[in-house]
Amino acid sequence: MGAGLQAIEQRIAEELGVRDGQVRAAVGLLDGGATVPFVARYRKEVTGGLDDAQLRTLEDRLGYLRELEERRRTVLASIDEQGNLTDEVRAQVLAAETKARLEDIYLPFKPKRRTKAQIAREAGLEPLAEGLLADPAVSPQAAAAAFVEESRGVRDAAAALDGARAILVERFAEDADLIGDLRERLWSRGHLTAKVREGKEAEGAKFSDYFDFSEPFPKMPSHRVLAMLRGEKEEILTLTVDPVPPTDQGATATGPTEYERAIAHRFGISDRGRPADGWLADTVRWAWRTKILIHLGIDVRMRLRTSAEDEAVRVFAANLRDLLLAAPAGTRATMGLDPGFRTGVKVAVVDATGKVVATDVIHPHVPQRQWDRSISTLARLCAEHRVELIAIGNGTASRETDRLANDLVKRHPELNVTTAVVSEAGASVYSASAYASEELPGLDVSLRGAVSIARRLQDPLAELVKIDPKSIGVGQYQHDLSQTSLARSLDAVVEDCVNAVGVDVNTASAPLLRRVSGITAGLADSIVTHRDANGPFRKRAALKQVPRLGAKAFEQAAGFLRIPDGDDPLDSSAVHPEAYPVVRRILTETGFELRELIGNTVALQRVRPEKFVDETFGLPTVTDILTELDKPGRDPRPAFRTATFKEGVEELKDLEPGMTLEGVVTNVAAFGAFIDIGVHQDGLAHVSALSHRFVSDPREIVKPGDVVRCKVLDVDLPRKRISLTLRLDDEVTQSGGTDQSGRRGRGDRGDRGDRGDRGGRRSPGKSAPREDRPANSAMADALRRAGYQG
Repeated sequence: MGAGLQAIEQRIAEELGVRDGQVRAAVGLLDGGATVPFVARYRKEVTGGLDDAQLRTLEDRLGYLRELEERRRTVLASIDEQGNLTDEVRAQVLAAETKARLEDIYLPFKPKRRTKAQIAREAGLEPLAEGLLADPAVSPQAAAAAFVEESRGVRDAAAALDGARAILVERFAEDADLIGDLRERLWSRGHLTAKVREGKEAEGAKFSDYFDFSEPFPKMPSHRVLAMLRGEKEEILTLTVDPVPPTDQGATATGPTEYERAIAHRFGISDRGRPADGWLADTVRWAWRTKILIHLGIDVRMRLRTSAEDEAVRVFAANLRDLLLAAPAGTRATMGLDPGFRTGVKVAVVDATGKVVATDVIHPHVPQRQWDRSISTLARLCAEHRVELIAIGNGTASRETDRLANDLVKRHPELNVTTAVVSEAGASVYSASAYASEELPGLDVSLRGAVSIARRLQDPLAELVKIDPKSIGVGQYQHDLSQTSLARSLDAVVEDCVNAVGVDVNTASAPLLRRVSGITAGLADSIVTHRDANGPFRKRAALKQVPRLGAKAFEQAAGFLRIPDGDDPLDSSAVHPEAYPVVRRILTETGFELRELIGNTVALQRVRPEKFVDETFGLPTVTDILTELDKPGRDPRPAFRTATFKEGVEELKDLEPGMTLEGVVTNVAAFGAFIDIGVHQDGLAHVSALSHRFVSDPREIVKPGDVVRCKVLDVDLPRKRISLTLRLDDEVTQSGGTDQSGRRGRGDRGDRGDRGDRGGRRSPGKSAPREDRPANSAMADALRRAGYQG
């Protein structure tokens, strides 16, 4: 890449606001096979402390800019082969900073099918076009008469002028600077307009917000763009790119538009009463309306879609991160309930390590209605296996099963169990997977989901990594997005989360090990096979005995693999084995034994980290080592807790405006947060009701899994809608609203999906739909649970 790579590094450094050397070092490490988690954690001195978010951005931009450089070389070679590579063209190509700008420059030189303009040139009409543009004082009809020639297909003056017009239209449309200006002008001034197709009103009722809708491109939020595009795809809506606001369309209908004036100005065309002025003005109008606007309309729609997809992927990734890093209940015996009506509620009990110790199927609901018998079965299992937690999947029959669990708690207080509703998203995907068959041999597929539900309460991260991130369903319009981009982003999130928490190498599943820095799927399987054959690893160094686990993989992975109760206490920490000599020097300096120093905050605070800096380990690494010695193997996830729902408030009809309740945030969208307050219907706190200050992104205030206190603003029983506010001092008016500008929360109706609901008494984690239900995203599921139904 040579100078090209250097330019790329400089550009990324400018965008990130860091030094060129930091980017250069990071690029070298990534190109050398290092992972982002490894570089962020263990190569801080090399990169100058770039964090994982900066490194992910760097990685993405590096890929884009390298593709741009590759395309630039291809374009230069193509133009050169045509003999058209002048110094001016070369300079323009080299200066192009985006793929769109590069393609604008390349357009006149891009090999294409024979166009009308090309045919006109072959007929010798280019001098006519150039002559009329250069001297409008010439009469078009008189000038064209000289170019009539039957043998060349120019039958009369009108045909000659048509050919000349085609030549000028192509010239206007291929002027890179002009097209770039018009594109940005269209983006800033234009609107996307939607109309319902005739006869589609009833069929497309869920898109009714867009039946007669127009909004400026820059102001359109991603979920609205994706909703409108889906409406178009389902043939409910017709979308139109309008170059000017609706209020200006009357004025432009009688005269040239600002875009046509810009084209005319670019080529010195003006109406001064000369013979060719009218013909040239018509040519400009023709160029804009039949060619340039169509081309730019496609560009703008692509820009809208790309921007919306990028934002949707960001939301999906952020919600996935929150779900994966949700508080683990920890090593506590847990009962998982996978709700169902006709087929019954599947029951699985796992011990503190996640091992399945009991399974059953109960039938408390219709049609069998074995309520008391089911409670008796659950009570027996809880007593036999000392169950502390009951995890209830949030799918079909969830709220009915939640009532069953709470009835169990009331009838048998001696059991001292806590119930929690958890996301069962992806449970059926896991149940039918090859890995589930291997992990739970002999267990019926229907019961595997209950096992997964129980385990994901114990440790959400360890269980959810067994499922394709896309199947977890915590995004909006995920099936409308670029699956390659989505998968890349979600895989990065999973990798970052797993490595931030660390992995017990002696208990981790192969899917979890595969997400560790430097560990491939094959290596993960080899680690498990070696562990099964030789027993638990006693020290990190023993990992080198695993077949195909070489020095590079060990370097990348070792710091993230933990061995609790091993031979060396450091092996249970995030201190990398390469830094163990630093710890030995600290021990020599302080006079402590390792086990005496670990956790000894007073002694560690007296250590001066700068004394242990050398040519290999800088101050950031030494500081990290001391922090880790203070709290070795600390889990960055929050402490587990459940919301305490108000007694007597169990159904929608129990709610009253003004009530203050505790709830759990189940999902976060651009327009607000969905909150489970224990009435089997999520409420919606609009973004304007999250804080007294302006909030541009609701995730600045809340994240999925957060336990919050909120106030009821309004309850709409017929439509099953609950409006909430986190501003507890808001005064609720008689109409159920707020007199402090707290708008009642509601989502776009285009976000709605099929009807669905779920229950929940205590909900520590994210709520998302099961992939075999009608919903295709947790965002749509949350909208339905909040009552926004088509």
